Amino acid sequence: MAWTPLLLVLLSHCTGRDQPRGPGSLSQPVLTQPPSLSTSLGASARLTCTLSSGYSVASYTIYWYRQKPGSPPRYLLRFRSDSDKHKGSGIPSRFSGSKDASANAGLLLISGLQPEDEDDYSCGVGHSSGSSYHSHSVSDEEEVRQKPLGPQTLALSRFSVRSFCGGICKGGFSAPRSL
Repeated sequence: MAWTPLLLVLLSHCTGRDQPRGPGSLSQPVLTQPPSLSTSLGASARLTCTLSSGYSVASYTIYWYRQKPGSPPRYLLRFRSDSDKHKGSGIPSRFSGSKDASANAGLLLISGLQPEDEDDYSCGVGHSSGSSYHSHSVSDEEEVRQKPLGPQTLALSRFSVRSFCGGICKGGFSAPRSL
């Protein structure tokens, strides 16, 4: 059973147990998102993705996804800095990324909210250290959804996240590695 030790090593890397913390390690920050946001149609929304203490948002690329019920997550955009960002194909200019260093958070900004913007939104973080790539995937367990509260109100919902590494762990999806 030569595979058993290898499997245990892979699981150890995926869970980040007994690993040093911070960029360049296999340990992952915990991401926190408020469960939902309700705002008016036509208004702007500011969705936050806060990194746990001990990790600096400046060291990470923030990824944003949206997901319709019954569909896989769709890549929206990534943001590391004003000079290092990317938006997915067909994503309207109303969607943009940013960071708030004082809050240690990545931001998804949506201007001029439309009815079709009602969705589940999730964030992830990634960084490269040599050939290592670390990201986060969506976890369904803590999904919180809200329906529109009225004809002029829009509810945006988001997921919490759990970590996985480089597509090795089952049940995850990878952010684009180079765009």
